Amino acid sequence: MDGCGLWEVAGEFLLSLRAKKLSPSTVAGYDSDLRIVAELAARRAGVPVAELRVDALTARLVRAAFADFAGSRSAASVNRAWSAWNRFLTFCVAEGVLEGNPMAAVPRPKQPAKAPKPLLGDGSASVTLLERVAAGARKARDPWVERDLVVLALALVTGMRSAELLGLTMGSFGGPAGERRVQVVGKGGRTRSLPIEEPVEVLAERYVRSRLERFGLAVLPPSAPFLVDTRNEPLRRGGLQYLVRQCYRYAGVHDRVQRGTLVHALRHEFATRLAERGASAHELMELLGHSSIVTGQAYVASTAREVRRAAGANPAYGVIGRLAEPSEGSSGGGGVEFPDHA
Repeated sequence: MDGCGLWEVAGEFLLSLRAKKLSPSTVAGYDSDLRIVAELAARRAGVPVAELRVDALTARLVRAAFADFAGSRSAASVNRAWSAWNRFLTFCVAEGVLEGNPMAAVPRPKQPAKAPKPLLGDGSASVTLLERVAAGARKARDPWVERDLVVLALALVTGMRSAELLGLTMGSFGGPAGERRVQVVGKGGRTRSLPIEEPVEVLAERYVRSRLERFGLAVLPPSAPFLVDTRNEPLRRGGLQYLVRQCYRYAGVHDRVQRGTLVHALRHEFATRLAERGASAHELMELLGHSSIVTGQAYVASTAREVRRAAGANPAYGVIGRLAEPSEGSSGGGGVEFPDHA
């Protein structure tokens, strides 16, 4: 790198983040945190921020800048900025424009571990939610029970994040009937394969069939988004949040949803109820797609049989099994095939 001007090096760093396919919002967050702390450091150094050089970033200067930054900000904001600067200065060391990373001398606030936030109560809220939505409790201008139900069912028996649900395609589902799995793309592009049992397969097939009939389609290609809105457009984050919020409301369980959660409450519900029934930390780690900078590879992946057994113990399967039973005059869940390559 030819020069040591802070913004020149920061530009190269942000470019490297884009090359790693981080989301635009994540890159923008890094940019914002770098700029704010850099301005504070420049003020401390008595130079215009445009003239601040990387080699001027001593431990004392960066520590003072972070002390100013922390004055009116939450612990979460300080930790986010600390991580951004630590990554940036590690990049500077790797590029040879800085001898060492001064962030080791910059304290960061401790944050209490976030407690899981499942649906409140004895575990019956998810049963009530599924049963009432299946009965048509959610009122909408263009009701679509099959779609609403499969969203809730998948979230409750796989623990998928919102983005993972929205990223599903028809080709995400694979495996023989009764042993179906869903290929999920998680954080950082990491993929994992999640088992689903037959009752959820039936609900998924009913949803797909209803979609074909609703929009006059003959077939859906593997690349087609799995979840769509009432115009057959890919379901977006806002639409998913609204859908789940409405389901909570009309099912009468909105008072069971803890503050700060919405779709994520279903993920917490999934993990909490499985843990209550004996799922190990390793099994939950694999099912939820968690990773840790510290432990990472130290976790031992469970066998596919153990993971399926843990996932199959989810109490939500009891009510989903009843909902998947053929109704009078119905032929059941057959007739719709998922591509066999997930």
